Amino acid sequence: MRAPFAALLALATAIALAFLLLPIAAIFLRVPPGDLLGALGHRATRDALVVSLETSAIAHAAVLIVGTPAAYLLARRRFRGRSVVLTLIELPLVLPPAVAGIALLAAFGRAGLLGGELHALGVQIPFTQAAVILAVAFVESPFYFRGAIAAFEAVDGTLVDAARTLGATPGRVFLRVALPLAAGGLGAASALALARGLGEFGATIIFAGSLQGVTQTLPLAIYAQFEQDFDTALAISALFIAVGALLLVTLKLYGWLRFASIFRSRFAPSTSS
Repeated sequence: MRAPFAALLALATAIALAFLLLPIAAIFLRVPPGDLLGALGHRATRDALVVSLETSAIAHAAVLIVGTPAAYLLARRRFRGRSVVLTLIELPLVLPPAVAGIALLAAFGRAGLLGGELHALGVQIPFTQAAVILAVAFVESPFYFRGAIAAFEAVDGTLVDAARTLGATPGRVFLRVALPLAAGGLGAASALALARGLGEFGATIIFAGSLQGVTQTLPLAIYAQFEQDFDTALAISALFIAVGALLLVTLKLYGWLRFASIFRSRFAPSTSS
């Protein structure tokens, strides 16, 4: 019975890999290397790449700065209503991108919940790069939160308690103990959130529009080129996949280096006499 079951597992794995990799392989089989490099020379691609990098970097930095201490609090503290807070954090994960864009318009648009106050201050968010940043941060935040919370929960609580017993302040415990020990998980969550933010489409096009050089990101440029030049859309898609693969490889490499560093620091024999 073991051999048939093993064959069934192998068949299921082969089908899953084929299903996931065939569409990606099809893009690269249709795009010669020269066309991939030529896509970078297309002005729309360059503009979209700059907008994507700028807005994603700002949005991701904001998510890391706010999300890391918030995740630490939710991971280390147990309080009434914690499950409700976690559910609210995860809620954007189940929202269709179009709903996310409409929600952002309802909150920050001129006729939205905060629109009157923002307009009085002379601040206009929709259809600007600020709207792209908010859209990217909104959709990627839950991915980082969940991964960061899991990373902090995996930290050995006895080490945190020992640092407190030795007189370390809560801030020092966070910066010198919890943060370094959770670095591997935080890095994984950060990479996943960044990849999700770079690929955001629906919320961005509704809340920020698709203005070349202003709010048009790479996913929006692919959609725009799809209606004009399918070959260019394929080339930009291949470029986008290459960037995503680079992120994943970096994540895997970082995870291995992190494991090796922890292994050496904890288990390697001391060389001191």
